[in-house]
Amino acid sequence: MARNAGGRPEVGFDASWYFATQNHAVERAVLDRDIECDVCIVGGGYTGLSAALTLAESGLSVVLLEKYRIGSGASGRNGGVLGMGQRKDQDDLEKMLGDQWAGKLWEMSLDANNLVRQRIKDYAIDCDLADGELTIAHRARYESDLWDYAAHLNARYGYQDCHPLTRTEVSDRIGSEAYYGGYLDMRAGHLHPLNLAQGLAQAAESNGAALFETTEVKSIDALGAGRARLKTAGGTVRSNKVVLACNGYLNGLLREPDAFQMPINNFMVATEPLSESLARDTIRNNEAVVDTRFVVNYFHLSRDNRLIFGGGENYTRYFPKDIRKVVRKRLIEIYPQLQNVEIPYAWGGTLSVTMNRMPKFGRLGEHLYYGQGYSGHGVAMANMGGHLIAEAIKGQAAGFDLLANLKHQRFPGGRWLRWPGLVAGMLFYAMLDRM
Repeated sequence: MARNAGGRPEVGFDASWYFATQNHAVERAVLDRDIECDVCIVGGGYTGLSAALTLAESGLSVVLLEKYRIGSGASGRNGGVLGMGQRKDQDDLEKMLGDQWAGKLWEMSLDANNLVRQRIKDYAIDCDLADGELTIAHRARYESDLWDYAAHLNARYGYQDCHPLTRTEVSDRIGSEAYYGGYLDMRAGHLHPLNLAQGLAQAAESNGAALFETTEVKSIDALGAGRARLKTAGGTVRSNKVVLACNGYLNGLLREPDAFQMPINNFMVATEPLSESLARDTIRNNEAVVDTRFVVNYFHLSRDNRLIFGGGENYTRYFPKDIRKVVRKRLIEIYPQLQNVEIPYAWGGTLSVTMNRMPKFGRLGEHLYYGQGYSGHGVAMANMGGHLIAEAIKGQAAGFDLLANLKHQRFPGGRWLRWPGLVAGMLFYAMLDRM
């Protein structure tokens, strides 16, 4: 069963199309000595890599420790959607936090999208960035809500990149009658997530950061005011500050941040390459597609015309025995014309959700910062999250505090057996998807 366990970065990483098409299959050294630095980062996903890059650009000495390989967690396995906004919609945030705080979070999401795009440009990261995301209703009752939301973004925030679409327009764009209307956001898009992670890693190294792989942190100890020691099997790191950036792969390393998140496994497939005409009939303009299900379906085309399709999740420690079967059923419900298409790639990964579906950021003592819980919205926000942690370490904490001051509830129960009623609730909402 260990070979099929979620929350382990070494499990399933090499099963994805992303792994098969990575640009930089670099194997970095294991930490085998004692070293010192200004900042030590634990975790080689977007949060950690983005923090490393921002700090290294500022001239600080940075060491990053990754338990397995760069991008081997959610950052290298996800749906690749470079979204806009937060995980919770702006109108919900306005009710929860008030207009001013919600408005600042909206501006943060714009900055997050721009940050990713700017780094791709500045460091020439080849990660198949394409513009456009369709958000579409899987039931007629959600159609007007999506139109109203696009109108709200325009009226409240002056956001003009969201365009409402009718059911006929959606069907024409995605070659399926399975959905109703929705909206198109042209500032959002999709990309190759693993190649983005690897590009960020190379960018951080080009600025002087030291990245170590297959280096598991065994403990983090405070050494006094503003100093910490991280122990690994091969050496130790003494640093002034620590960034904990493990998200759904934290695995109990520190109890405090772990109590605020729930790891969830999500699953994806990639078809064989489609013919040019079939690919255009499937997604006419190469946008990303996300629907309104509680257990979301999300899909887009790859650079070689494969349909990359994500759907289905579970709340246990283990992936299903047959991921391909789980996801294929959802794919065929939308695209019955792909019934006979081969699916050579199927994989799973672990994301982190919070009770309120907003990122959980915080400080522990004088030396440790953490960010996690992007709840399936991490391509842009995890990159921004790492950048904000780095800025806070540099003494500019306004953006970090905007997230750190959000109120969160702890998950009752242990890491893998969160409160059974919560899991039952998630299963209930997943059942509503079918009604």
